[in-house]
Amino acid sequence: MTKVLSSLFFILSLNICFSQSTNYWQQHVDYKIDVNVDVKNYRYTGKQELVYTNNSSDTLTKVYFHLFNNAFKPGSEMDIRLQNIKDPDGRMVEKIKVDNKEVTQSRISKLKPDEIGYLNVSYFLQDGKPATLIDKETVLEVILPKPILPKSSTVFTLDFNGQVPVQIRRSGRNNKEGVALSMAQWYPKIAEFDFEGWHADPYIAREFHGVWGNFDVKITLDKDYIIGATGYLQNGNEIGYNYQDKGVVVTIPKKQKTLTWHFKAPMVHDFTWAADKEYIHDVVKTDFGTTLHFLYKNNPDIIDNWKKAQPETVKLMQYYNTIVGKYPYEQYSVIQGGDGGMEYAMCTLILGEGKLEGLVGLIAHEMGHSWFQHILATNESKHPWMDEGFTTYIEDLGMHYLAENKGERPVVGSYNSYRKLVESGKEQPLSTHADRYDVNFAYSIASYSKGELFLTQLEYLVGKENVIKTLQKYFDEFKFKHPTPNDIKRTAERITNAHLDWYLVDWTQTTNTIDYGIKNVEANSTNSNTTNITLERIGRMPMPIDIYVEYTDGSKESFYIPLKMMHYQKENPTPEISRTILGDWAWAMPTYTFTISKPKSSIQSISIDPSGLMADVKLNNNVFKP
Repeated sequence: MTKVLSSLFFILSLNICFSQSTNYWQQHVDYKIDVNVDVKNYRYTGKQELVYTNNSSDTLTKVYFHLFNNAFKPGSEMDIRLQNIKDPDGRMVEKIKVDNKEVTQSRISKLKPDEIGYLNVSYFLQDGKPATLIDKETVLEVILPKPILPKSSTVFTLDFNGQVPVQIRRSGRNNKEGVALSMAQWYPKIAEFDFEGWHADPYIAREFHGVWGNFDVKITLDKDYIIGATGYLQNGNEIGYNYQDKGVVVTIPKKQKTLTWHFKAPMVHDFTWAADKEYIHDVVKTDFGTTLHFLYKNNPDIIDNWKKAQPETVKLMQYYNTIVGKYPYEQYSVIQGGDGGMEYAMCTLILGEGKLEGLVGLIAHEMGHSWFQHILATNESKHPWMDEGFTTYIEDLGMHYLAENKGERPVVGSYNSYRKLVESGKEQPLSTHADRYDVNFAYSIASYSKGELFLTQLEYLVGKENVIKTLQKYFDEFKFKHPTPNDIKRTAERITNAHLDWYLVDWTQTTNTIDYGIKNVEANSTNSNTTNITLERIGRMPMPIDIYVEYTDGSKESFYIPLKMMHYQKENPTPEISRTILGDWAWAMPTYTFTISKPKSSIQSISIDPSGLMADVKLNNNVFKP
């Protein structure tokens, strides 16, 4: 653990040096949290000390904290959103009958006082002086007695108390899989302040953003519970539980009713834990330096799947290390949390039941978030496509890597989903804030599918090898930071020397679509042994074009039309087929004509992008067959 802490602080120092040379800065916070949980009434009280460092050039007169649990009350903003969105999350609503008609109602709206969630802060001091608190439901505004000057630190101390809600979404108690406590977003969490200002968004069930820092957390609760959490357990011998090797190592006196679990987590931006009396805890050591922990219910129906998923998880992490970059912590935990799947620092809470394939797929996705969100910490509220989409990309690569029968990469579903979204007329730009999507399905397809297509389509533009190089350089330069969309674009440009601003703008900031077609194929009027092929750009978004021609004698030929504004020519993706590079196609030109040196009668077929990596929204005009 000392090695890990030293390594991470060294990395942070390098990042700070790099940041200073590029005018990049980010805030820093060190948390000390001591919480006592009453498992009988699901309430907890705690004390928190935060050392907050203002690395910006701004003087801060106030700060903001997230109080996420306050969303789980009737009448909350999350509750009202559930009642008004056309396709509410099925986990958060239930069907009831009113006047013999089936209607959907928010589960939050029916919570009783002892079932709601809440999080209250009191006795808030800054460097020993009281601050003014303004409660805004899931956000706490703190007016400071003393401004925080640039490049200075201050100490906040506060008391808090909360109630764990009946599990509606992510955080909660006694969920449908029987997990006692899933403690996500449970503590007062300071909001991020960056070059754009404060990110103190209300919580309505979407995404998160946090300040990089170190956590020192003590959790006291009934001694019969086993905890899985972010970070490294510090006192295994003291509490009679050796977390690294599992198992009881000392006997706890019967009169002792509670235990205090002490965790430390270096350089993370969140802290999550779960607890249950019936957790089985398996420890899997790897030869690449990371110990994997699996905590799941002692349910005979799921044990076999959880055992079989463990070697697959090892393979996945090793693969992600190879294609993106080395996971920097010595520990990662897969914890049955009983509500979908959600990524957290150094761990995930996932559903534990169902089929083995689904369990492995869920782990593949949520563990992938360790790279794209918990090491490369984008603001997933503003840019959920960078978080969900990039994770879906490596998940698909990983599942293909694990598959015995390789076949095609499993990305076709994302292309089909994206086309359905376009056809629905409900698409919104990827630059839409996660909370501002009109319907959930538009958010999901945009973030997961269209976000993944940003990278698969980048393979079409510059080649898969260059995309992997881009991800690796992106990881190397922006780990433990808050990268933005421009950062991934500029990284790809540095790797390839291609101009990609047009791509970032059109794909993420507009709903412009790609639609190219074969408009005309006709014999050349001056030379019947040659053929003129005319293409048309129907959609607004431009692309370079790959054309494949197959002849009646079985031979094949490819043509590449560079995009003028891209200033780039990619390597031949099919070197076994002879390729001709044509003149570039400017966006303003609606059509493009070129000539092949064979008669029309010799043509078997002409195809635009047979690789399928270009997300053309209408494929019926992409193939010509005489």
